[in-house]
Amino acid sequence: MYIPRICQCGLPTVLRTSWTATNPGRRFHCCPKTGQDSCGFNGFYDPPMCPRSVQIIPGLLRNINHVQEVATNNERRATTFKNLLLHSWLVFGVYFMLN
Repeated sequence: MYIPRICQCGLPTVLRTSWTATNPGRRFHCCPKTGQDSCGFNGFYDPPMCPRSVQIIPGLLRNINHVQEVATNNERRATTFKNLLLHSWLVFGVYFMLN
């Protein structure tokens, strides 16, 4: 069970997840305030990851992001194709109605 710590501002910390190359997927406490209002408090919630995890996780994340990008591009292409097909049917339908 997560129990928030108290930051230097006196507020309960929030739990966030790091996606940096050195701490991928590692959760940490931080000040709930953002920007210049933040007291800068942070501390790790999870223990350090083993070196192999630090090696593997960034590659897995890159692969997932690439697959999502390809899927998004395919959806856009399919939508464009459907629109072009519909417009061509309309143009040919009007053409044959007038002739």
